[in-house]
Amino acid sequence: MLPDKVKLTVVTPERELLSETVVEVQLPGADGYLGVLPGHAPLITELGVGELTYQPTKSTESTVLAIMSGFAEVLPDRVTVLAETAERAAEIDLARAERALKRAQERMSSGDPNLNWDRAAIALQRALIRIQVARKYHGVPVGQR
Repeated sequence: MLPDKVKLTVVTPERELLSETVVEVQLPGADGYLGVLPGHAPLITELGVGELTYQPTKSTESTVLAIMSGFAEVLPDRVTVLAETAERAAEIDLARAERALKRAQERMSSGDPNLNWDRAAIALQRALIRIQVARKYHGVPVGQR
């Protein structure tokens, strides 16, 4: 018999961010998003930068976390996320994320021949996903300021 819910645990090096029973999870895989429902086949996957979305068993609303790289283990009855960084939408300082985005954009357009493009691109990605998650939480359309 297949399970009807999944135990979702999200852990960072600093803390356990989440341990909740959910009915579905969407993860930002390194090569695209991965949807997980109860009874999913076992797998281990690398995570990229993006939104982790889940629907708690006692809610019809989805909840969003900002995830910055890591790994996930998916089993039929549980999903364990080991993230480099993860934040709840309510914890994100939108003004700070917007300043980080501006700095990343300025760095990338500076023409500096010594610029580490990989680090700059990651900083840009992180700022963008944090802004996207925070704006969804605050009900601000993503295309607006």
